[in-house]
Amino acid sequence: MITLIDIEAAAERLQGIAVATPLISSRPLDDLAGGKVLIKPECLQLTGSFKIRGAYNLMSRLTAEQAARGVVAWSSGNHAQGVAAAGSLLGIRTAIVMPEDSPVVKIERTRALGGETILYDRYTGDREAIARAIAAERGSELVPSYDHADIIAGQGTVGLELSRQAQEQGLALDQVLICCGGGGLSSGSAIAIKALFPDCDVYAVEPTDFDDTARSLQAGERVFNLASARSICDALQASTPGRMTFEINRKLLRGGLSVTDAEVGAAMRFAFSNLKLVVEPGGAVALAAALASKVDLRGKTTAVVLSGGNVDRALFSEIMRAEV
Repeated sequence: MITLIDIEAAAERLQGIAVATPLISSRPLDDLAGGKVLIKPECLQLTGSFKIRGAYNLMSRLTAEQAARGVVAWSSGNHAQGVAAAGSLLGIRTAIVMPEDSPVVKIERTRALGGETILYDRYTGDREAIARAIAAERGSELVPSYDHADIIAGQGTVGLELSRQAQEQGLALDQVLICCGGGGLSSGSAIAIKALFPDCDVYAVEPTDFDDTARSLQAGERVFNLASARSICDALQASTPGRMTFEINRKLLRGGLSVTDAEVGAAMRFAFSNLKLVVEPGGAVALAAALASKVDLRGKTTAVVLSGGNVDRALFSEIMRAEV
């Protein structure tokens, strides 16, 4: 079991690397909620998402021999950028298997950070199998996007940072809403949050039709999404929860929530208009859950993680122009 000590050690490694993103509030949001809502904008993080935290934590722990052979990862784009950025900082060659329909901005930025991109069809190919084959051929180390102890501990620094910032503001957290794909961010953060606020309820938030964590929590075992599922939330399209992440989440989470693409779009518009933040669809699902009252916010202190802001301009413009 990953512990608070592991997350605190990851935070030490990330000193001077990851941005300590602020914990902010918004009067319009508080008024809508009827309670106190805190926003953790990881869209302001290095590479535009929380993913640098886990990638750097894992890659900084490789031996010199492992680092010399390079690493291989798979990602829809945010983990790709985190791996490529960590590789640039650590002098490690990086290759990332990415869906060919990933937002162009994510592919371009991964390449700009020095990452080699290997594109595949997300609906017919198996990105993990492709990555493992390449790693075996090259003798490279794998950097999973969520199901690894060092990745989970690194992502958990979001929850640690959030909790300490709340304490500094003299606030006790009643509940935290966290975007969820494979579960690395929610599981790691839940460990830290529950250590500092044992009575806090932590929820994973997913897109409708990609609510595998919510359904797995209800079933008591890992379940899969349908191959036909589609969503604008490209960053959260895991087929099933990770083995490690699910075991942590089933012990620590209060439950799972899901939001529609329309609710995600409304949250993106709210963030832009009221918080002056650009948030990608997958990064906005937790805020969408708060705005759509998926949980009761009245009279409570609720923290919401905005996990990323890497969105193509065309899609962002389309969503901003849409009518509620």
